[in-house]
Amino acid sequence: MGPCRNSGADLPRYALTRPARLFSPPDMPISRSVKRAISVVCILLIAAGPVLGYRLLYREQLYQLYRRQFYDQPLNLSENIYWLERALRADFANPLNALATIETEEEWERYRYLFTMHLNLKLVELYLAWANRYNREVAYFYNAPWRDLNLESLEKAEDLFQYARVYWDEALVWSAEAWELRHVELQEVQHWMDENHRIETGQLDYDRIIDRHLERLYDVRQQFQEMGPDTY
Repeated sequence: MGPCRNSGADLPRYALTRPARLFSPPDMPISRSVKRAISVVCILLIAAGPVLGYRLLYREQLYQLYRRQFYDQPLNLSENIYWLERALRADFANPLNALATIETEEEWERYRYLFTMHLNLKLVELYLAWANRYNREVAYFYNAPWRDLNLESLEKAEDLFQYARVYWDEALVWSAEAWELRHVELQEVQHWMDENHRIETGQLDYDRIIDRHLERLYDVRQQFQEMGPDTY
Protein backbone atom coordinates (compact mmCIF):
# COMPACT_ATOMS: atom_id res chain seq x y z
CA MET A 1 0.00 0.00 0.00
CA GLY A 2 1.39 3.40 -1.04
CA PRO A 3 2.00 6.24 1.41
CA CYS A 4 -0.86 8.51 2.40
CA ARG A 5 -0.55 12.02 0.90
CA ASN A 6 -1.29 13.59 4.29
CA SER A 7 1.29 11.54 6.16
CA GLY A 8 4.06 13.77 7.46
CA ALA A 9 6.34 11.44 9.42
CA ASP A 10 10.02 12.24 8.94
CA LEU A 11 9.38 14.86 6.27
CA PRO A 12 12.69 16.04 4.78
CA ARG A 13 13.42 19.72 4.25
CA TYR A 14 13.08 20.95 0.69
CA ALA A 15 14.38 24.36 -0.26
CA LEU A 16 15.33 26.03 -3.51
CA THR A 17 18.98 26.82 -4.09
CA ARG A 18 18.30 30.55 -4.55
CA PRO A 19 16.78 31.95 -1.32
CA ALA A 20 13.80 34.27 -1.54
CA ARG A 21 14.67 37.90 -0.83
CA LEU A 22 12.51 39.28 1.93
CA PHE A 23 11.97 42.98 2.47
CA SER A 24 9.54 44.16 5.14
CA PRO A 25 8.90 47.83 5.94
CA PRO A 26 10.21 48.57 9.44
CA ASP A 27 6.88 50.00 10.57
CA MET A 28 4.74 47.09 9.39
CA PRO A 29 2.41 46.41 12.32
CA ILE A 30 1.64 42.92 13.54
CA SER A 31 -1.74 42.87 15.18
CA ARG A 32 -2.74 41.06 18.32
CA SER A 33 -4.67 38.48 16.29
CA VAL A 34 -1.50 37.43 14.45
CA LYS A 35 0.43 37.22 17.72
CA ARG A 36 -2.34 35.10 19.22
CA ALA A 37 -2.32 32.84 16.17
CA ILE A 38 1.44 32.36 16.46
CA SER A 39 1.10 31.59 20.17
CA VAL A 40 -1.59 29.00 19.48
CA VAL A 41 0.53 27.37 16.79
CA CYS A 42 3.52 27.20 19.16
CA ILE A 43 1.40 25.63 21.88
CA LEU A 44 0.04 23.06 19.43
CA LEU A 45 3.55 22.26 18.24
CA ILE A 46 4.77 21.67 21.78
CA ALA A 47 1.74 19.52 22.62
CA ALA A 48 1.68 17.56 19.39
CA GLY A 49 5.40 17.33 18.73
CA PRO A 50 5.87 13.75 19.98
CA VAL A 51 2.83 12.62 17.99
CA LEU A 52 3.49 14.43 14.72
CA GLY A 53 7.23 13.99 14.69
CA TYR A 54 7.79 16.88 12.23
CA ARG A 55 7.75 20.65 12.00
CA LEU A 56 4.28 21.97 11.34
CA LEU A 57 4.82 25.17 9.41
CA TYR A 58 5.95 24.30 5.90
CA ARG A 59 5.47 26.61 2.95
CA GLU A 60 2.25 24.94 1.88
CA GLN A 61 0.75 25.23 5.37
CA LEU A 62 1.71 28.88 5.74
CA TYR A 63 0.21 29.60 2.33
CA GLN A 64 -3.05 28.03 3.47
CA LEU A 65 -2.95 30.24 6.58
CA TYR A 66 -2.50 33.25 4.31
CA ARG A 67 -5.47 32.21 2.18
CA ARG A 68 -7.64 31.78 5.26
CA GLN A 69 -6.51 35.15 6.63
CA PHE A 70 -7.10 36.84 3.25
CA TYR A 71 -10.59 35.35 3.02
CA ASP A 72 -11.47 36.48 6.54
CA GLN A 73 -9.78 39.91 6.41
CA PRO A 74 -8.90 40.90 2.83
CA LEU A 75 -8.23 44.51 3.81
CA ASN A 76 -5.76 43.65 6.57
CA LEU A 77 -2.76 44.00 4.29
CA SER A 78 -0.01 43.84 6.92
CA GLU A 79 -1.17 40.47 8.24
CA ASN A 80 -1.62 39.04 4.76
CA ILE A 81 1.90 40.18 3.86
CA TYR A 82 3.18 38.68 7.11
CA TRP A 83 1.95 35.19 6.24
CA LEU A 84 3.25 35.35 2.66
CA GLU A 85 6.70 36.45 3.78
CA ARG A 86 6.71 33.68 6.37
CA ALA A 87 5.84 31.25 3.59
CA LEU A 88 8.77 32.47 1.47
CA ARG A 89 11.12 31.78 4.38
CA ALA A 90 9.77 28.27 4.90
CA ASP A 91 10.86 24.97 3.38
CA PHE A 92 8.65 23.06 0.99
CA ALA A 93 6.79 20.07 2.38
CA ASN A 94 7.47 16.60 1.05
CA PRO A 95 6.15 16.20 -2.53
CA LEU A 96 3.50 13.86 -1.10
CA ASN A 97 2.04 16.90 0.66
CA ALA A 98 2.35 19.37 -2.22
CA LEU A 99 -0.59 21.41 -3.51
CA ALA A 100 -0.38 19.51 -6.80
CA THR A 101 0.12 15.88 -7.70
CA ILE A 102 3.86 15.28 -7.99
CA GLU A 103 5.09 12.07 -9.59
CA THR A 104 8.36 13.05 -11.29
CA GLU A 105 11.40 15.17 -10.46
CA GLU A 106 10.52 17.53 -13.31
CA GLU A 107 7.05 18.07 -11.88
CA TRP A 108 8.57 18.71 -8.46
CA GLU A 109 11.03 21.20 -9.92
CA ARG A 110 8.41 23.15 -11.85
CA TYR A 111 6.05 23.11 -8.87
CA ARG A 112 8.67 24.79 -6.67
CA TYR A 113 9.47 27.43 -9.29
CA LEU A 114 5.79 28.20 -9.87
CA PHE A 115 4.99 28.31 -6.16
CA THR A 116 7.81 30.76 -5.42
CA MET A 117 6.82 32.90 -8.41
CA HIS A 118 3.20 32.93 -7.23
CA LEU A 119 4.09 33.98 -3.67
CA ASN A 120 6.17 36.87 -4.99
CA LEU A 121 3.32 37.94 -7.28
CA LYS A 122 0.86 37.98 -4.39
CA LEU A 123 3.30 40.14 -2.44
CA VAL A 124 3.54 42.54 -5.38
CA GLU A 125 -0.24 42.89 -5.36
CA LEU A 126 -0.43 43.45 -1.61
CA TYR A 127 2.38 46.01 -1.52
CA LEU A 128 0.77 47.91 -4.39
CA ALA A 129 -2.52 47.95 -2.50
CA TRP A 130 -0.74 49.14 0.63
CA ALA A 131 1.12 51.84 -1.27
CA ASN A 132 -2.13 53.15 -2.72
CA ARG A 133 -3.46 53.72 0.79
CA TYR A 134 -0.75 56.37 1.22
CA ASN A 135 -0.65 57.63 -2.33
CA ARG A 136 -2.28 60.87 -3.43
CA GLU A 137 -3.72 61.12 -6.92
CA VAL A 138 -4.24 64.89 -6.85
CA ALA A 139 -2.60 67.76 -4.95
CA TYR A 140 -5.67 69.86 -4.20
CA PHE A 141 -4.88 73.50 -3.44
CA TYR A 142 -7.01 73.39 -0.29
CA ASN A 143 -4.74 70.68 1.14
CA ALA A 144 -1.93 73.22 1.49
CA PRO A 145 -2.31 73.40 5.32
CA TRP A 146 -1.48 69.68 5.41
CA ARG A 147 1.34 69.89 2.89
CA ASP A 148 3.94 68.18 5.12
CA LEU A 149 1.58 65.37 6.10
CA ASN A 150 0.82 64.69 2.45
CA LEU A 151 4.51 64.69 1.57
CA GLU A 152 5.15 62.20 4.37
CA SER A 153 2.35 60.01 3.07
CA LEU A 154 3.78 60.12 -0.44
CA GLU A 155 7.19 59.09 0.89
CA LYS A 156 5.63 56.00 2.49
CA ALA A 157 3.82 55.22 -0.74
CA GLU A 158 7.06 55.48 -2.71
CA ASP A 159 8.81 53.08 -0.33
CA LEU A 160 6.00 50.56 -0.67
CA PHE A 161 5.97 50.83 -4.46
CA GLN A 162 9.69 50.06 -4.38
CA TYR A 163 9.06 47.02 -2.17
CA ALA A 164 6.54 45.84 -4.76
CA ARG A 165 9.20 46.17 -7.46
CA VAL A 166 11.64 44.04 -5.45
CA TYR A 167 9.12 41.21 -5.32
CA TRP A 168 8.29 41.66 -8.99
CA ASP A 169 11.97 41.23 -9.84
CA GLU A 170 11.97 38.02 -7.80
CA ALA A 171 8.81 36.83 -9.54
CA LEU A 172 10.52 37.34 -12.90
CA VAL A 173 13.46 35.16 -11.82
CA TRP A 174 11.27 32.24 -10.81
CA SER A 175 8.90 32.69 -13.74
CA ALA A 176 11.82 32.30 -16.15
CA GLU A 177 12.88 29.11 -14.39
CA ALA A 178 9.34 27.71 -14.52
CA TRP A 179 8.98 28.66 -18.19
CA GLU A 180 11.90 26.40 -19.09
CA LEU A 181 9.71 23.51 -17.91
CA ARG A 182 6.45 24.71 -19.49
CA HIS A 183 5.93 21.30 -21.09
CA VAL A 184 5.23 19.98 -17.58
CA GLU A 185 1.53 20.21 -16.65
CA LEU A 186 0.33 20.63 -13.07
CA GLN A 187 -3.45 20.76 -13.30
CA GLU A 188 -4.12 21.53 -9.64
CA VAL A 189 -2.20 24.80 -9.92
CA GLN A 190 -3.38 25.84 -13.37
CA HIS A 191 -3.70 29.46 -12.25
CA TRP A 192 0.01 29.51 -11.38
CA MET A 193 0.81 28.25 -14.88
CA ASP A 194 -1.49 30.95 -16.29
CA GLU A 195 0.45 33.59 -14.35
CA ASN A 196 3.69 32.14 -15.71
CA HIS A 197 2.35 32.36 -19.26
CA ARG A 198 1.15 35.95 -18.82
CA ILE A 199 4.53 37.05 -17.45
CA GLU A 200 6.60 35.36 -20.14
CA THR A 201 4.39 36.63 -22.99
CA GLY A 202 4.40 40.21 -21.65
CA GLN A 203 0.70 40.27 -20.81
CA LEU A 204 1.53 40.86 -17.14
CA ASP A 205 4.16 43.53 -16.51
CA TYR A 206 4.19 45.11 -13.07
CA ASP A 207 7.24 47.18 -14.00
CA ARG A 208 5.04 49.32 -16.26
CA ILE A 209 2.34 49.54 -13.60
CA ILE A 210 4.78 50.57 -10.87
CA ASP A 211 6.45 53.09 -13.20
CA ARG A 212 3.09 54.74 -13.88
CA HIS A 213 2.33 54.94 -10.17
CA LEU A 214 5.72 56.48 -9.40
CA GLU A 215 5.58 58.98 -12.26
CA ARG A 216 2.23 60.21 -10.99
CA LEU A 217 3.51 60.26 -7.42
CA TYR A 218 6.51 62.41 -8.40
CA ASP A 219 4.22 64.89 -10.19
CA VAL A 220 1.90 65.17 -7.20
CA ARG A 221 4.85 65.48 -4.81
CA GLN A 222 6.24 68.39 -6.82
CA GLN A 223 2.88 70.15 -6.67
CA PHE A 224 2.78 69.77 -2.88
CA GLN A 225 6.39 70.97 -2.57
CA GLU A 226 5.53 74.12 -4.52
CA MET A 227 2.73 74.99 -2.14
CA GLY A 228 3.38 77.87 0.25
CA PRO A 229 1.63 80.27 2.61
CA ASP A 230 -0.05 82.02 -0.30
CA THR A 231 -1.40 78.83 -1.90
CA TYR A 232 -4.48 78.60 0.28
